[in-house]
Amino acid sequence: MRKLENSELERKSIQDFKTAAKTPLILILDDIRSLNNIGSVFRTADAFLIEKIYLCGITATPPNKEIHKTALGATETVDWEHFDNVITVIQNLKNEGVKVYAIEQVELAIFLQDFTVNANEKYALIFGNEVFGVNQKAIEICDGTIEIPQLGTKHSLNIAVSAGIVVWDLFKKMRF
Repeated sequence: MRKLENSELERKSIQDFKTAAKTPLILILDDIRSLNNIGSVFRTADAFLIEKIYLCGITATPPNKEIHKTALGATETVDWEHFDNVITVIQNLKNEGVKVYAIEQVELAIFLQDFTVNANEKYALIFGNEVFGVNQKAIEICDGTIEIPQLGTKHSLNIAVSAGIVVWDLFKKMRF
């Protein structure tokens, strides 16, 4: 077994990424404080050809040196847009027929392993503030909530980790 060289990874150019067929998945980051978390989510979105990221509320936007540290250029490939209010984004997406789900621990949440995707649907996932989670008003107008099962004592994951877990799971269900 041999570790692959960077030249063997068949990386897309920025232009190839822009024109590639995207995974029908949109990420919404609401009131995310950590610039490293934002950059990490961009990098995950790039890895899985995510359609777009909405940055809402206090979530910082590129260009930003601290975001770039973890995004490693993914802010140049993944489409993004900033909105002051997450509710506006949710309503706009729902009007376009996108199914919007909050990633949060709430009553009647669907555990991630039980969540099924429909082939003809586009989905948006909301990830909320590192301390307070997804805004309750946002949860109330979502199509549902998805919870990552956790068995330890903390029942709390970093937002970038949560995004990686959920995006990979939905990508797998959509593509394979």
